Amino acid sequence: MEIGIVGLGRMGGNIARRLMRAGHRCVVFDLDRAAVESLAREGAQPARDLADLVAALAPPRAVWLMLPAGEVTERTLLALADRMDPGDMLVEGGNTHYKDDLRRAALLAPRGLHLIDVGTSGGVWGLERGYCLMVGGDAAIVGQLDPIFAALAPGLGDIPRTPGRDGRDPRVERGYVHAGPTGAGHYAKMVHNAIEYGLMQAYAEGFELLRAAPGLSGPDGQPFVFDLADLAEVWRRGSVIPSWLLDLAATSLARDGDLSDQIGFVQDSGEGRWAAMAAIESAVAAPVLSAALFARFRSRQDHTFAEKLLSAMRQGFGGHVEPK
Repeated sequence: MEIGIVGLGRMGGNIARRLMRAGHRCVVFDLDRAAVESLAREGAQPARDLADLVAALAPPRAVWLMLPAGEVTERTLLALADRMDPGDMLVEGGNTHYKDDLRRAALLAPRGLHLIDVGTSGGVWGLERGYCLMVGGDAAIVGQLDPIFAALAPGLGDIPRTPGRDGRDPRVERGYVHAGPTGAGHYAKMVHNAIEYGLMQAYAEGFELLRAAPGLSGPDGQPFVFDLADLAEVWRRGSVIPSWLLDLAATSLARDGDLSDQIGFVQDSGEGRWAAMAAIESAVAAPVLSAALFARFRSRQDHTFAEKLLSAMRQGFGGHVEPK
């Protein structure tokens, strides 16, 4: 099928590439003309502006927005809505607060436009690995977009099947899920990212504890001096704590055991804050997720080895470069 893509940054550009590899036609636009021209050379149809993008698509149109959360997404979505027709679909794939989805869907509904929110995980590796997708919106409209989601998702791969899943939605095992009505996709992605914060913080604190161990010694007086890269590597193989995040930590530690290229300033991308607020609103105890968020705030005052490892993992999966 065909789809418009607005926002060709770290993830948007690769989303277009993955869709084109699967045979879908992509009409692309970004304020960065170099990004548009690069994708045009790879087979995408370039658009001069939003009006040109909409005109290049046949109704019912689908346009995927991959922009930073906030004002730029709001402005672009409304500008597209002014140019689209009843039955057209706006897919919001950025990291947006689910309450904004609810408000925007209410604005678009009287025009006959459909808003689909897609929590998208995969970072800079999504082109090759595929994207884990959490989709919110009307089931019938989500079904119309299924070829797009199927192309972006990782597919079955070599992950063993979970026992007891017979008869359940097969899309889930291919890496995408219809999470519920409008807003549910971004709510699920918000919680996903809050869990990510907690996992990263646990790894970071654990390796900091290992690094501090030379003050200890065995019965013969020999100090504990751990090779962090070797421990990260052995934990990847048969332990109960492996993950892609540990893979990234192991790569960073093998390259530079002191993480001298990291300063330890750790940004938060918004979802951790939203999850903490949702926990308060729902009266759900989330001490680990909240503490991981607060640890990122503290990192901006002074920097520990743990925070350097957090920075290294963020750079590994998402290409995030912390401010110097």
